[in-house]
Amino acid sequence: MRITDVAAFRIPLPGAKPAFVWRRGLLGSSPDGEAAVLRIGTDEGVAGVAIATRPGLAAAVPDAVDRVLREALTGQDPLQREYLWHRVWELDRTEEFPLPLLGLVDIALWDLAGRLAGQPVWQLLGGFRTKIPAYASTVTFRDVDEYLDVATQCLDLGYQAIKLHAWGDARADADLGHKLRAHVGDDVPLMYDGSAGFDLPDAVYLGQALHDAGFLWYEEPMREFNVTAYGQLARAVRIPLLVAETSDGAHMNTADFIAAGAATFGVRASATMRAGITGAMRTAHLADSYRLRAEVLGDEIPSRHLAMAISNTTYYESLVTANPVRPKAEVDAEGFVHAPAGPGIALPAGLDYPAELAPYVEVLTER
Repeated sequence: MRITDVAAFRIPLPGAKPAFVWRRGLLGSSPDGEAAVLRIGTDEGVAGVAIATRPGLAAAVPDAVDRVLREALTGQDPLQREYLWHRVWELDRTEEFPLPLLGLVDIALWDLAGRLAGQPVWQLLGGFRTKIPAYASTVTFRDVDEYLDVATQCLDLGYQAIKLHAWGDARADADLGHKLRAHVGDDVPLMYDGSAGFDLPDAVYLGQALHDAGFLWYEEPMREFNVTAYGQLARAVRIPLLVAETSDGAHMNTADFIAAGAATFGVRASATMRAGITGAMRTAHLADSYRLRAEVLGDEIPSRHLAMAISNTTYYESLVTANPVRPKAEVDAEGFVHAPAGPGIALPAGLDYPAELAPYVEVLTER
């Protein structure tokens, strides 16, 4: 089998309605825009797809296809994913691909392999579970009262844990953490994500407060450029750290966080931010060798496959963007996400795809 066609499609991508915000200093949700879909076809008729929804990729993906990816992939065996994963890294040396683009070819090739085998990708990866508990991952809400209201709604909907994205103010966020713990009681797992909003002194202050409030993990309080600073943070606080989400380098960079003693809870595994399915699995296996967790990032469809395949992940991240809270189709009434059943990975339903992409869209089933 050989790759004969590499194509990029630009499709409309509606913005979140209602729009939402992140911590102070960050942009909020994107307005209506575009996404890009990469399709890799073969001389045997089977093809694989992957979608890129991050801002700017609707232009970057077609450009990369036209300039380098089509030539690099055409004529190759699509089942040689390992070789092609390394080939994309070689291209990245001079191209400096945007991080979410780096794994797009790999996701499409895994989708192709699953369709060829007639199996979902999580099964091709070996499979570990068929369902996983979901936590509600908040955006940034107005005040403490709204957070507590959202938390109550999430627990009523079945979510089994809650992660805060708060305001980026160490004192205010610490106060919110204590008030949320008092509101939900001692038995609900709580996590906190700082979205890289702090320097080391404020990260230490907040980490100590979150430990006192019994939070399960503390995620990305600082930019992940300085591994030494994360090592200092890990030694200064007792709350376990979940690290290595946004730093480039997949498992290679993750290894430095672990070696520095910074990954005291674990590391992030992600198809989008860790160079595809292949990079995410490398990251998970690396973490497992040190008996650390590899928590899967985000609620995109590839994340569901990773969550079912990675043994050392514990939760599925489900983003909560609005109040009133709108239940997610993939989260059942008991707060579980179930393993995808269709072959490959699939494109998310509900978008306006051209006819040639229709066969690759996820078929939703009621629970």
